[in-house]
Amino acid sequence: MSNTETGQFPVTKSDDEWRRELSPEEYHVLREAGTERPYTGEYWDSHTEGTYSCRACGAELFTSKEKFDSHCGWPSFWAPLAEGTVRYLRDGTLGMERIEVRCANCNSHLGHVFEGEGYETPTDQRYCINSVSLTLKDAEQPKDAE
Repeated sequence: MSNTETGQFPVTKSDDEWRRELSPEEYHVLREAGTERPYTGEYWDSHTEGTYSCRACGAELFTSKEKFDSHCGWPSFWAPLAEGTVRYLRDGTLGMERIEVRCANCNSHLGHVFEGEGYETPTDQRYCINSVSLTLKDAEQPKDAE
């Protein structure tokens, strides 16, 4: 059984620590499973090449290579960066069945994944992720600029 299955995560912080480190909007989305308004996030229409990391813990989650324009108002990816970088939970809120996507490193809410919507992607999946859950490291950014 993996650590995420037992509820143990590599990055574990108290609620007070998360509140101190995250902005109110980041905290609402990442720690309370909120959702930012569509077409308002920083990355929904970004075409910058790079790697998207969890804004809460910095774990690398997605890349621009898997990002596509779904026109839904949130960043969309057809797959995560690698197996095990995200975890999946059933979400029955709002009167519908969805699959919630969380960071496997710190258990922060990222968004949801949908299947069978007809997008011409290799997986027929759409990882609909809140911009506020992510930080983009530009592929062109020099290493010493971090």
